[in-house]
Amino acid sequence: MRFSRKLRKLFSREMFASAYEHLSRWTHPVNRRRLLDNLDWSQFQKLRERCPYRPGSPQINRFEDIVYWIDINVERAQDLWLDRAPPLRILDLGAGAGYFLYVCKYFGHDVLGFDTDDDPLFRTTTELLGVPRVVGRIQRQAPLPDLGGKFDLVAAHRICFHRIGKVRDGVEWSTADWEFFIDDIRARFLKENGRLLLDFNPRLDGSSFFTPRLRKFFLEQGARIFRSKALLGKNPTVKPRFKRAKSFRQD
Repeated sequence: MRFSRKLRKLFSREMFASAYEHLSRWTHPVNRRRLLDNLDWSQFQKLRERCPYRPGSPQINRFEDIVYWIDINVERAQDLWLDRAPPLRILDLGAGAGYFLYVCKYFGHDVLGFDTDDDPLFRTTTELLGVPRVVGRIQRQAPLPDLGGKFDLVAAHRICFHRIGKVRDGVEWSTADWEFFIDDIRARFLKENGRLLLDFNPRLDGSSFFTPRLRKFFLEQGARIFRSKALLGKNPTVKPRFKRAKSFRQD
């Protein structure tokens, strides 16, 4: 029985989608060296002198590892076909250190970040990367501030703004909170063919963010769900696509 489940997983739709994702990246290589050559390495080497670790800071949050985060964000951009798209206007919610925006800017897009100003490392890194950001906080049942128009893509990676209190408390936004947030993005920030990408962290036990209740909610909102990601369009009755391949399904 256990072998049967493993076999089904091996030949699942998600496995084929993942293989297609890797093939698409491989057939459209990105010269990461050019991305790295444009950086002031002497300033990045001084980051930890200027921004020492905070007590208890998780190791994964060591965002001065430039090569690692450039690689991660090149893949994120490629999975949305941003390396092959005409110039787009892109908003990154929870922009953090700014690497996703930097990669998108390299591909010729007009970018803007939105995040708090709690971490001096993020503030310094975005300055070194030369990416613009607006300082603010995403809060439940509260509209975002005016960010200067509408966007072709609104993205949020490693989302944590939906958590209420500490992570270990496990208190999160309700579906009503998510509906308010999605409606606000759709009405005020997405262009007619715009997309909203939400990429979630796994839960503390390693399980998916998408509990049965949340999966049902996001699907009802017109989301296309793939692994940790939910992709939504402006029109909830039309599922957007991660890629341009019209015949390939990923939900």
